[in-house]
Amino acid sequence: MQTQLFETTDSSNALTVLSKDGRADYFPSIFESDRCAELFSALIDSLDWRVDQIYMFGKLVTTKRKVAWVGDAGCSYKYSGVKKEPQPWTPELLHIKNQLEKISQWKFNSCLLNLYHDGDEGMGWHSDDEPELDQSAPIASLSLGGERKFSFKHKTDKTNVSLILENGSVLLMHAPTQQFWQHSLVKTKRPVAPRMNLTFRAISL
Repeated sequence: MQTQLFETTDSSNALTVLSKDGRADYFPSIFESDRCAELFSALIDSLDWRVDQIYMFGKLVTTKRKVAWVGDAGCSYKYSGVKKEPQPWTPELLHIKNQLEKISQWKFNSCLLNLYHDGDEGMGWHSDDEPELDQSAPIASLSLGGERKFSFKHKTDKTNVSLILENGSVLLMHAPTQQFWQHSLVKTKRPVAPRMNLTFRAISL
């Protein structure tokens, strides 16, 4: 197994995490810590958070983490065999969306939010390649709260790349990254604060 290190890019202190078979850029601090805490609290209170349900090996499994799906009208989303209808945008989410659209130079019409209460909650290997997603669009992912390890694994040569997602950071995954790479939020036994992840996406309508 090969291990690839990320390298500094030229613009606005971003780091290039992946540079083959797609591209992923990491922006360490888009929002200051005080603003992150305000956004975290506002999103907890303003959204309808629900336990996630996914199909694994033919069985419907309820996860510990909670999720919220937000988007424009008509932006339904189906993954792991479960269809989700969007909640309306909140002022806080529209503010974040505007900032991430400036970074990515792309217009998003939906956002999947995941709430991880502790290190026992994570996400296994997967790609964000559901049919509803515009495969030419980037995916912009904002982290709020506790720092967590995030890993990429190439589908063919098994190259592995890992980084720590910091509070207020953004990971921007450009096409065709999802075609060639899987990613995972790694579980940990060390004490970590609750973390919220917001992935802004473009649904094909």
